[in-house]
Amino acid sequence: MRTADVLRTTLGGVAVLALVTGCGSSVDGTATTTAKPANDIQIFNPCTQLSDDVLRGTGVDPATKSVTTDPPSGPASWRICGWQSTELPYFVDVASSTHTVEETRANDKETGFRDVMIGPRASLIHQDKTDTRGETCRVAIPAEQGMFVISATWRASKPITNDRCELAVGHAKDLEPHLPK
Repeated sequence: MRTADVLRTTLGGVAVLALVTGCGSSVDGTATTTAKPANDIQIFNPCTQLSDDVLRGTGVDPATKSVTTDPPSGPASWRICGWQSTELPYFVDVASSTHTVEETRANDKETGFRDVMIGPRASLIHQDKTDTRGETCRVAIPAEQGMFVISATWRASKPITNDRCELAVGHAKDLEPHLPK
């Protein structure tokens, strides 16, 4: 695996952990969360349930799949896989979670909130506050299971020439019809 791919996977995992750790609250010093318990629901698995045709249709190469987190069996609160764009130097990650768009909006580690319609779903554009170079943009799409997060991350070794949020929104619109409501 190339160093850039390892770095992207590591950063993706850190971003997910930041999103998760910022998704709870505290009551009298006891941590709470509003995510649906992972053991109560089998979430959609983008690593195995997005077909190669759907992936090619949104402009990523199915052969470049990189798994950030995909437990081998049973329920999970996150399943995340990514693919390289076929046209520009960036990656697209698709995350499936029991966490919600409302939790993302309340997460003080996120910024740049903008509402956007993705198909019929009122969704949320957001970015990680620690991403000072603006390399990644995410779109959180609500779902009965919790949410999906579609991210576009520019390769750090290449100059940024395209708006990552526009890229993420484009992929989210392509993928939304293939994601469970």
